Amino acid sequence: MRRKERAERFYEILEKEYPDAVCSLEYKTPLELLIATQLSAQCTDARVNIVTKDLFKKYPDAHAFANADLKELEQDIKPTGFYHNKAKNIIGCCRKILSDFGGEIPDNMEDMLSLAGVGRKTANLVLGDLFGLGGMVIDTHAKRILKRVGLTKETEPVKVEKDTENLLPRSKHSDFCHRLVLFGREYCSARVAKCEICPAKDICKNMSLR
Repeated sequence: MRRKERAERFYEILEKEYPDAVCSLEYKTPLELLIATQLSAQCTDARVNIVTKDLFKKYPDAHAFANADLKELEQDIKPTGFYHNKAKNIIGCCRKILSDFGGEIPDNMEDMLSLAGVGRKTANLVLGDLFGLGGMVIDTHAKRILKRVGLTKETEPVKVEKDTENLLPRSKHSDFCHRLVLFGREYCSARVAKCEICPAKDICKNMSLR
């Protein structure tokens, strides 16, 4: 089976399995999605949602974050881990949003990557969910699953993204990656792959090698 055909079949399987899949981070505004995504690095979405419930009340907009006291913000986000860098980046990010982008979240990759604490994974997720312009969001779930299924042989996130971005239309990338997260948790975890009951076993390269 060619990679493109495998990707299309896999997309159909995930769409049927998780028809209502959306980003598991809770947010009400574009800025909240950006901040939550930054906080999710090396942290579960569930824990981020607990932290942001009060965080977004305390800091309701970019002005509030840009003018936050660094030490205080660090304590506010401490449960998400790596809070020194995250707090510094959030403040710097919001200051640049205000100074360079009129307080609005940029709608292109180049400008997104100019923001403190924003890499390609964060940029693709935000651009995809807000503007329908995102690419493949390569987190630990996606990297593991795409290789197991047989859609890439790459291991570095940027290389995985570039290797797989043309397998599906860009308009499908966000939904596909949100579904990969759910699929990874239910069937294809790092510790245990439930191959025998997996809905994608018929197209999975990992199964064909067994």
